[in-house]
Amino acid sequence: MIDPDYALFARVVAGGSIAAAARASNLSPAMASRRLQRLEARLGVRLVQRTTRQLALTPAGERFHADVVAILAAVEAAEARLTGTAAVPAGVLRVSAPTSFGRLHVAPQLHRFLAAYRQVSLTLDLSDAFVDLIADGVDVGVRIAAAVPPGLEAHRLGDSRRVLCASPAYLARAGAPERIGDLAAHRLLAAAGQMPWRLVAGARRTSIDRASHVRTNSSELVRELALSGVGIALRSLWDVGEALRDGALVRVLPEWEGTRDVAIWAVHPRAPIVAPAVRAFVAFLREVVDPAAWE
Repeated sequence: MIDPDYALFARVVAGGSIAAAARASNLSPAMASRRLQRLEARLGVRLVQRTTRQLALTPAGERFHADVVAILAAVEAAEARLTGTAAVPAGVLRVSAPTSFGRLHVAPQLHRFLAAYRQVSLTLDLSDAFVDLIADGVDVGVRIAAAVPPGLEAHRLGDSRRVLCASPAYLARAGAPERIGDLAAHRLLAAAGQMPWRLVAGARRTSIDRASHVRTNSSELVRELALSGVGIALRSLWDVGEALRDGALVRVLPEWEGTRDVAIWAVHPRAPIVAPAVRAFVAFLREVVDPAAWE
């Protein structure tokens, strides 16, 4: 028999709090907290670090959570096979994506997923901050990165080509750089964590590490600053492809681009059995994310 505290522990992680797990389990928060403490005492390890602001899994908790999710999924699959029912995507699904990418390339198509899977209760969080899928209880994340941590299952959705660009008004005022070294005399725009710029031109490589002319944590603000003529930005084609096509932005030093190791990924915690809703959303992302559309 599966220990019911296993399911409670999984709900604590999925909901991000003991209170959320208590509601899902029809328990009082005090009872849910006591049961979690009982599980930790029986196992002899701390599974969750509790603070006044949030819960975070300990390393032991991360390993145990992966095993518990696999156990619960296996039991669910076994029951489905026994009763002859299909594994239909259903239940709570929490998704995270970068703000600009989610707004431009996920949100406009989201109605298709919702219409196809009416039993899924979806939460979509858009943020440019790093999201820890396990600690934050996220089922599927969109990552734009060079690599994915080994604890996550990664599905490559496409490349993320990045180009230097600025508005015609800025270049008319400040002059267009002719060599990579000319960037030293220009205003550069980047969100927090986006510097240094690692650029390539054929076999040549260089790194640009400067403070952004405007400090911000928002990639969307960087795009708007570039469009309004504040400076030069290194932007992904999925973000500025339309602006480049209609002339609102133009390429700068077009022989130089961001390194090609950065890609767009759909990621989820690694487990032997993946929930049907997670598989369905990854398939949806594969269908709607089309890098050829912005090349």
